[in-house]
Amino acid sequence: MAVVIVTGSCGLIGAETVRFYISKGFDVVGVDNNMRSYFFGEEASTHWSQLKLESDFANYTHASIDIRDEKAVDELFAKYSTDISAVIHTAAQPSHDWAAREPITDFSVNAGGTLVLLEATRKHCPEAAFLFTSTNKVYGDTPNFLPLVEQETRWELDPAHPFAEHGIDETMSIDRCTHSLFGVSKAAADLLVQEYGRYFNMNTGVFRGGCLTGGGHSGTELHGFLSYLARCCMTGRHYSIFGYKGKQVRDNIHSSDLVNMLWHFHQAPRPGEVYNVGGSRHSNCSMLEAIHMCEEYTGKKMDYTYKEDNRIGDHIWYISDVRKFQSHYPDWKYTYDIKAIIQEVIEGWRARDVKQG
Repeated sequence: MAVVIVTGSCGLIGAETVRFYISKGFDVVGVDNNMRSYFFGEEASTHWSQLKLESDFANYTHASIDIRDEKAVDELFAKYSTDISAVIHTAAQPSHDWAAREPITDFSVNAGGTLVLLEATRKHCPEAAFLFTSTNKVYGDTPNFLPLVEQETRWELDPAHPFAEHGIDETMSIDRCTHSLFGVSKAAADLLVQEYGRYFNMNTGVFRGGCLTGGGHSGTELHGFLSYLARCCMTGRHYSIFGYKGKQVRDNIHSSDLVNMLWHFHQAPRPGEVYNVGGSRHSNCSMLEAIHMCEEYTGKKMDYTYKEDNRIGDHIWYISDVRKFQSHYPDWKYTYDIKAIIQEVIEGWRARDVKQG
């Protein structure tokens, strides 16, 4: 039986990947030691997700391994060897702010852990597809120097700019800008994955995500803004907007749409390739627009305040151009827009019986 290894298997994208690949008939080995609870506290724990995956799927095997542990990772890969069809690497430290608190931990997880996984793949299953969920933060604050126009509820790009119609493509430089330490650690991992594809001709692919979300997201203040926003609106918990008048724009892609991208790449890999992935012009919103939609769908008013200081490396306007991926894999299509995503996120919290905060 073909095996797929999924790191960060209990997180949003990881768990979606597990479910998808099991539906395709694969045995799935999930690698996740619940570091999310270390990063963001017990309320961000993904242990509930592990229990659900183990309960729901007989052909899911959980391995509570730290991806930085070379010996443990090597032993796991040696066990399954060339039966491994794909390694889908979603594990990460995902927060700007947290990275500044513990830079060495952040870099060792994001960059060092990725290198450990790449080497294990090269050693034990070099023909496997290696798919990495990178981030648009590798572009640093370069998007903030685009010619932006302030509108009533959002910032928008000057219509005359080449990125205006479809969004930011992969030609944007990752150099000569401020990234945040998180952006740097992910950029290092991003380049490593590209290099293993180009130098060793491995089937590696890099997916530079914008805001990834869905009903299974355990959003917190430091990561997962749409999920956390919905939770605050539902529970009456106070929410803080950081900078840019609350008009900063993000494109949001549902986790299942992203996982379907990974599946298409897995079927026909293009070694060392890089793709921007996000909601594009199909699915995006500003912070103020997201608050309005959450209020509309919950029937509750949001308790929030505005703080003038933005987070370092944060984007004012970011919409992904996904046409490169669509040109390589024309059968891939979106199934969720922003309204459907927000409704599902709210229902996801309700299903977990989220309490007053």
